[in-house]
Amino acid sequence: MNSNTALGNTALVLGATGGIGGEVARQLRDAGWNVRALRRGGELATERRDGMVWLRGDAMNRDDVMAAAEGCAVIVHAVNPPGYRRWAELVLPMVDNTIAAAQANGATIVLPGTVYNFGPSAFPTLHEDSPLEPVTRKGAIRVEMEQRLRAASSPGCQVIVVRAGDFFGPKAGNSWFSQGLVKPGQPVKAISVPNAPGVGHQWSYLPDVARTMVELVQRRETLEAFATFHMAGYWDADGTQLAAAISRVVVKRGGVQPKVSAFPWWLMALIAPFVPTVHEMREMRYLWTTRVEMSNAKLVATLGHEPHTPLDTAVEAALDGMGCLPAKQGRPEGLVGQGV
Repeated sequence: MNSNTALGNTALVLGATGGIGGEVARQLRDAGWNVRALRRGGELATERRDGMVWLRGDAMNRDDVMAAAEGCAVIVHAVNPPGYRRWAELVLPMVDNTIAAAQANGATIVLPGTVYNFGPSAFPTLHEDSPLEPVTRKGAIRVEMEQRLRAASSPGCQVIVVRAGDFFGPKAGNSWFSQGLVKPGQPVKAISVPNAPGVGHQWSYLPDVARTMVELVQRRETLEAFATFHMAGYWDADGTQLAAAISRVVVKRGGVQPKVSAFPWWLMALIAPFVPTVHEMREMRYLWTTRVEMSNAKLVATLGHEPHTPLDTAVEAALDGMGCLPAKQGRPEGLVGQGV
């Protein structure tokens, strides 16, 4: 427990126009928090909409972050450079700005984590204390981010890191689901499966990840100064189950059974030198050829459950949000399931 953590109910979300940042911002708002969202551009310096206060500023500008974070009890660091451009040179300065703002306000930092921190020495089952020995440049930067956050947590700013599998959801933006398996804005006629035959993979539904973060934030006074948690999400044991769920949803909504085929990794090799997002996707191929699964035992011990939406419900919401399904009549039922 960190006794220096601020106790107010105002949260700043960096990256609120993105997938995970936007979802956490909405769920914090719905849980009764006063939410500030920092975003680049916009006509007004301050604007209230969607029940949140939107502030014009840049996460790369420390003065902007410090001003936006004044009086905040929580800072959600969910910001990334758009399209992975200049990722390596921008990510660490942005997290340093967040640290400075959190220390100035005694705030809790919440970071969406990934499996990129880990390498073969930690496979196949990842625990919160598994060795951080990444094999990629992006993984090394992720480790450095967490090391800086850990070092900063002792002087008086609490840190909560929630690591999860590949994100998908209604507004996930750049993700394997939306950029690899299916094509956004088009009816699903084909599904590309990135997995090597028979190799499992872990997926996470954005609203479930956001709900987990909000529940942990609400219990932050019971957590250690630097607290890490793993989510189990959806374990696709052989790499075929997510594709099968997509197919079920498409047929249910009146579509034709999609064709399922292997992801064209050969094409990615040709495109990668010219497209930063594709380069990043290709660098992570090892996660599709090796079983890597997270244990959520610590999370369940802390919350008593892990927020979990039924797979078909989550997939349908994601495809709806991507414009891949025909309009559904009436109000969608149960987009978020009960914790299990």
